[in-house]
Amino acid sequence: MRAKVLGLNGEVVEEIELPDVFEEEFRPDIIKRVVLAIQSHRRQPYGVSSLAGRDYAWENWGPGYGYARVPRLKQGSRAVVVPQAVGGRRAHPPKVERKWGEKINKKERRKALRSAIAATANPEIVRARNHVFEGELPKVVVDEFESLKKTKEVVEVFKAIGVYGDVERSKETKRVRAGKGKMRGRRYVMKKSVLVVVSNNIVKSARNLPGVDVVLVRNLNVELLAPGCLAGRLTVWTKSAVDYLRGWLC
Repeated sequence: MRAKVLGLNGEVVEEIELPDVFEEEFRPDIIKRVVLAIQSHRRQPYGVSSLAGRDYAWENWGPGYGYARVPRLKQGSRAVVVPQAVGGRRAHPPKVERKWGEKINKKERRKALRSAIAATANPEIVRARNHVFEGELPKVVVDEFESLKKTKEVVEVFKAIGVYGDVERSKETKRVRAGKGKMRGRRYVMKKSVLVVVSNNIVKSARNLPGVDVVLVRNLNVELLAPGCLAGRLTVWTKSAVDYLRGWLC
């Protein structure tokens, strides 16, 4: 499988042989398992207060009153503390010591990563995620892309290689989040757009574009390549990042 390396002006500079990882079998089932496993490690533990449902002044009346022998308020007759009482403790409340993190087999995780990388080169899978692009996939650009310092320069390159339409699509999807998250520092949400994979330099000038993520190839994971468990994210690779894959995932 071969790919064209594009210059910063969008013209073809050379043609390279892609690593074997781009011909991996597409396995959406394994990709979903791995993404959920990654997300599970971000779950914040939660639990009830140690006094929840127990913080009452109570006593047990004992036999002889024609009442069930359950804890009751000292200044009243209402049952408290027991799970069947209104306002009583829960029988099995959530506990902070619960382990939310899911384990995943090493070979399964690597298989999912190879499959997700291969999906970025399949136009049908990428379009199924509603990404907008022009030309062939995968998008490979020269290493000079990593030295760009200004956002407007990145925008010009995106327009030249035919992926800027996806950034505009992402910008149009920005909206106020539904639910209480809008009060907790994450008021807005938007769709993901281009993923930029580089080898050495993080292109900070690209991170401010709507929906764009930038990652070093050695830090690449399945969730970045398949947000929401759906593989086929529109990805721009630098030539060095593609070369890095040759002996990495064998």
